[in-house]
Amino acid sequence: MNKPLKFITSIIASFAAGGIGSLATTPNIPTWYAGLDKPWFNPPNWVFGPVWTLLYLLMGISLYLVWSAPQADGKRRAYLLFGMQLALNAAWSLIFFGAHAPWAAAIVIVALLVLIIMTMRQFWQFSRLAAWLLLPYALWVGFAACLNIGIALLN
Repeated sequence: MNKPLKFITSIIASFAAGGIGSLATTPNIPTWYAGLDKPWFNPPNWVFGPVWTLLYLLMGISLYLVWSAPQADGKRRAYLLFGMQLALNAAWSLIFFGAHAPWAAAIVIVALLVLIIMTMRQFWQFSRLAAWLLLPYALWVGFAACLNIGIALLN
């Protein structure tokens, strides 16, 4: 596969998780989510869209860099970890917003954070930049985990 097609495929794969998650998120923000008590550090709703857009873009670029790196042992594991964290990323939205289950979502988001860190470690073997590009994602998910647990405790 040529590089432009790899790049586009990598970006689409990352944004697909966001698209799946938004199916549960979008209709629940003005209804269920609006009625929840939230921690003092909860950002305004308008912050989430731009942040996630940037993070999905960085995730796609990161995947592309690993995919484009010279063949080496461990790429299958890198792709598996990336796919697993992407699946948990989408699942979190379905569980938190779709199922209205903050405590179950808290378990998922902690597992997601662990998988992101494991993915970063695996990506490091192929591209240090690919690993670093996932750092903002890990930091945001860490913040989101605190927010998720705060919401679960307050409701």
